[in-house]
Amino acid sequence: MAEGESAAVVETDIDDLGGSRTRVWVERSLRSGDRVCAVAALRGGWTSQMRRLDVEGEGEPYSLVLRSFVKPFFVRHALGLLTREADILRLLADTNVPAARLHGVDAAAEHCDHPSLLMSLLPGSLRLDGEDIERKTELLARQLVAIHGVLVPEGARPRTYQAWTSPERVRLPENAKQPEVWQRAVEVIRQPPPAYRPCFLHRDFHPGNVLFAGEGADLTITGVVDWVETSWGPADLDVAHCSTALALLHGVPVGMRLADHYVAAGGTLSDDPADHLYWRVLDALAFAPDAEKVAEPWREIGREDLTPAVLAQRLEEYLQALFSQYG
Repeated sequence: MAEGESAAVVETDIDDLGGSRTRVWVERSLRSGDRVCAVAALRGGWTSQMRRLDVEGEGEPYSLVLRSFVKPFFVRHALGLLTREADILRLLADTNVPAARLHGVDAAAEHCDHPSLLMSLLPGSLRLDGEDIERKTELLARQLVAIHGVLVPEGARPRTYQAWTSPERVRLPENAKQPEVWQRAVEVIRQPPPAYRPCFLHRDFHPGNVLFAGEGADLTITGVVDWVETSWGPADLDVAHCSTALALLHGVPVGMRLADHYVAAGGTLSDDPADHLYWRVLDALAFAPDAEKVAEPWREIGREDLTPAVLAQRLEEYLQALFSQYG
């Protein structure tokens, strides 16, 4: 993990672990003689409380990241979510995917004040601005191909993917400029899911969960974070999710180009445009009506331009572009 789901430090001189049960658990997970000397609250995510823990001892100082679920909804689901993430971090430790190293997990809050997971701090930072966007998009596509190529023994495979919306759950915008586009999109996902060849999915892969370092030709991905939704399913769905996020962050043309970069990098998507359209629309409608929830952490780390009106317009234009290309 980097500055986690979060990329910006809120406070760098506090120790909000105090003498809590969480601190006792964390320090038991450290090497003998090491101790937490500072805690920095991190921002940019909305599912978890993220904190960077600075550790010192006999060796070189280092930092860890502590993810804690404090919101009631996520506390209720923490056992499954954090156990899954811990299992995935163990699995990825033997791959070339740049994921954090697991240091400890207390998914049921048996020892901590809240369900928590402790992991290494990854280098790099979130880059949600439009600089080097074509290079970023190519790197995102290559990273997805690598993730989808992870070989997972049958007994270690994560759960089958879950759709994040359905025709009955879609919230349509009240002031849509093209209401017929939205109605057509809902009709698309009334169809049964297409057949697919399953693979290992991150399931929440987008620029807000990817860390970069360098500039220009030296730009590189240094970390992929937030593995709580990891699933087994169609590569099209991961590509769809990242494409929607890119369209919202940087405009429709950027979101539309990701699939081409993915195929150019060696990835395989459905040969049937109707199948590809289904996965792309299924993901896009999960953001309806305006993607406001996911935009909150994006604005916290500098994208104040992403207002509900801007996001609603981009989402509608993105659906129209999908129908123009695949429908």
